[in-house]
Amino acid sequence: MGLPAMAANEGIQLCVFDTRRGHQEGQELDKILFFFPSDFPYSVQLSVVGLSEGIITFTRIFSPDAACEVIEEERHSHVFYQAEPDIWMVMIVEKNKDNESDWRCDALIDVLKEAHSLFTMFNDSLQALLDKQPSGELARSRLYTFINDYLSDFYVGKKIQVPSFRDCLKERRTVQMLTVSREVAIEVQGDTANMFTYAVLRLTPHALSSNTSSWSYLRRGVSGSSITASSGLLNSRSSPEEYHHGSHDSSMGEQSNRYHMPRPLQRDNWSKGKDGFLVCDIQLNVGGLVYLAPVVWLQQSEEHMYLCIYQHRSLTIIILIPVCSQTDGEQGIALVKKQLLENASEKIVHVEEKLSRGWGGENAYHVSGYRYLLVDTDKSISRTSPPGKVMTLAKDSLLTLNKLREEVDLEKTRANREKPDHEKNLEICIRAKNNSWIIAKITQGRELYMAIEKANETLLYASDAVEKFSDRYCDGAFSLD
Repeated sequence: MGLPAMAANEGIQLCVFDTRRGHQEGQELDKILFFFPSDFPYSVQLSVVGLSEGIITFTRIFSPDAACEVIEEERHSHVFYQAEPDIWMVMIVEKNKDNESDWRCDALIDVLKEAHSLFTMFNDSLQALLDKQPSGELARSRLYTFINDYLSDFYVGKKIQVPSFRDCLKERRTVQMLTVSREVAIEVQGDTANMFTYAVLRLTPHALSSNTSSWSYLRRGVSGSSITASSGLLNSRSSPEEYHHGSHDSSMGEQSNRYHMPRPLQRDNWSKGKDGFLVCDIQLNVGGLVYLAPVVWLQQSEEHMYLCIYQHRSLTIIILIPVCSQTDGEQGIALVKKQLLENASEKIVHVEEKLSRGWGGENAYHVSGYRYLLVDTDKSISRTSPPGKVMTLAKDSLLTLNKLREEVDLEKTRANREKPDHEKNLEICIRAKNNSWIIAKITQGRELYMAIEKANETLLYASDAVEKFSDRYCDGAFSLD
């Protein structure tokens, strides 16, 4: 088993395909909704998708109720995510130890889950798009623009860098809580986590103002040139629609003329207006430039909402306005913005000042002597040591922690299959090669991962350190008593 020779030298392939399509001879390409890199020969794309679908079909013989998630081979890791009932996303990553490409497969699956969740939020489900346009042209067009924009954050130079062992103290698809005097999370739903992710990626003042050095919660230091290069993929590469319609002259730009193409993840698509509201998606109309508020789909309430963003200094406020309540479209949104400025400006200033006084800056999550990740899976919230502090950990500590998280992932999956409604409690302590202690604790829907680099210290010392951290920062959730 393995990839075709032409694909083996590439670092990553990512494909989206519909298992219901392409069963007729000569229509096999109709199965593919998205493929990256899109300039791969169609024969290679079909081989990758065919291999992936074969793996899914084969593994279902032994596990009909649980979808295939990971296949490891000598040169590649294959991760699978069943995004929708008949639609799969598959990422294939080349193994290369020289580049420190040691990753956790669950973290790669989380990348696929995040990409699909954000796509659905702005475009509706893939099934809904296929129902709207059965040829798949609409779905493909939106996938190609959106996922390529999403992947722009992963570029280092001209290559994509997937989350590696150095990201083992991060957790995707969670809301990171502020360290202010009193923390309150009334309710965090899937839509909230998606909105938080998008805000950090594109809407915070830091993300908006970084023209030459883009920033996301994934990593820092992406150069402006690499963003330009990655975004250029859309202009230099064509989509599968070309061969479905028998022409090699069509382009993504031409398809964009046929369908309005939302680009919420495109760099520099948002800018701040004089009234404090962010504007995006500029269109040329008869009367001049028109700023359109993006529409998002909330899965929890099954509603379409206008997305309006207001900023005052470091405070970003996301306002969701039901589309069904605004019969006047942009005029109605303008009225809502005006009422907000008239009635809530003073309160917004007060809240921003209070949060600024209570915010500890980039090192707000730092706890002296600890490098940690705290996750509340029930509430979808997390807290972690700041990236600058995590970088001080030795490579051996990070590698060991990454391996430990892999073991925890496997144990959680196994426990969920055997007893889906049973809450798993787990505690593991490992001594790394550099004498650091690597610790994982899971209890009552909370997870704690920790690295303590105190050479020659005992297990008793490490256990006592976890107890102190638990009592002070976790309400004693991980204490022995």
